[in-house]
Amino acid sequence: MSNCLLDKSAAEIAAAVRSGAASAREIAEAALARIAERNSKLGAFTDIAAARALAKAAAIDGKRARGEALGPLAGAPFAAKNLFDIAGLVTRAGAKINRDNPPAARDATLVARLEAADAVLVGALNMGEYAYDFTGENAHDGPSRNPHDPAHMSGGSSGGSGTAAASGMAAITLGSDTNGSIRVPSSLCGLFGLKPTYGRLSRAGTFPFVASLDHLGPLARSARDLALAYDAMIGPDEADPAQAKIPAEPVAPRLEQGARSLRIAKLGGYFARSAEPAALEALDRVAKALDATETVELPEAERARAAAYLITMVEGAALHLERLRARREDFDPDVRDRLVAGAMLPGAWVAQAQKFRRFWRGEVLKLFDRVDVLLAPATPCRAPRIGQKTFTLDGKETLVRPNLGLFTQPISFIGLPAAVAPICTAGDRLPIGVQIIAAPWREDLVLRVAHALERDGVAAAPIARFT
Repeated sequence: MSNCLLDKSAAEIAAAVRSGAASAREIAEAALARIAERNSKLGAFTDIAAARALAKAAAIDGKRARGEALGPLAGAPFAAKNLFDIAGLVTRAGAKINRDNPPAARDATLVARLEAADAVLVGALNMGEYAYDFTGENAHDGPSRNPHDPAHMSGGSSGGSGTAAASGMAAITLGSDTNGSIRVPSSLCGLFGLKPTYGRLSRAGTFPFVASLDHLGPLARSARDLALAYDAMIGPDEADPAQAKIPAEPVAPRLEQGARSLRIAKLGGYFARSAEPAALEALDRVAKALDATETVELPEAERARAAAYLITMVEGAALHLERLRARREDFDPDVRDRLVAGAMLPGAWVAQAQKFRRFWRGEVLKLFDRVDVLLAPATPCRAPRIGQKTFTLDGKETLVRPNLGLFTQPISFIGLPAAVAPICTAGDRLPIGVQIIAAPWREDLVLRVAHALERDGVAAAPIARFT
């Protein structure tokens, strides 16, 4: 029973625990056993929190025995990318250098809030070094493998987050998204993923990458699970001065409002070029299901991506400058070289990029006067093979590592909320995702659309059946 429940959504697991159909301890033991069985083949986890998981499960079962109310995620296993602080574990951020640091003294805010909703933390997850990655390949811990086909990439930098959720080792995972690092693994691993509006969720207790672009959010196998996790994590946090001071607005109660009343359009132009047929076919399938017949453009999206790259390189280099000087040889060479390049870029270029950023945000927001939701590919292709360096897009040989974020980077550049809906095609083992994008603070809209697509059988995130 407990092992079967692991294939269910977090909402279904919590319902079983609340009803007494399963105990939280049974679920935790089954999750830990599945991790022991599958992780060596997939490389999702870097740390297992077995004692903590069993202690939390016992506390949940004790609450139920006393007749106390349980949280909305009661007993659901979750795991966090290893840039989240987890008390008693070293916050690696995917780096060799960080392993010399002492263990975290307390949990990151979002980890603590999911536990307060009675979710059960089972461990920390593999990631690209310092989150500067779209592949899910870590030079120190090995790659996170795509559970739909372990010869292929999970996507990054939240690669372990994608692998753990898609393989059923955790019902919900936490990732970070600077330029696409939640949405890329969601697309390649076939998951629902949410990058909230910039400043919506607290970043307190996490290792930064690019402060002006970093977002945190959940990945899961259902849109409702995303909504439940998001609702558990929203709210003010004085420990994060960059968090927006706006009221918490739960979205789960609004999921059933659906998409019928919404004005929805596809993004064309930049977002219709340099994509394999699978990405555009998935987009068309979603647009047809939503009766989205209009196509609009984001002018200068290519320039926006270039500006985002510039800011990423320079801010990332500034953060790591002392590490580069002291322990250059301990970096992943691919990460190191891009950081060194960023350290040499002129500051005037960054000022120009930030100026363009403010202008472009204003231009894009005008679109939302006439549409509520925009649709775009999440990745330009299905998951490449692990170790693959180039692929062909629009007839040109293109580098894999930077270009998996081709369509996500312009969206995070101006902090818009975006969800990914996973699309599986009969006969194709590897899934691919579609981005659902809305105006700032309208996470409710992107999750309503994702839920409607799931309810209508257009989007789905089944457990990967890997061999």
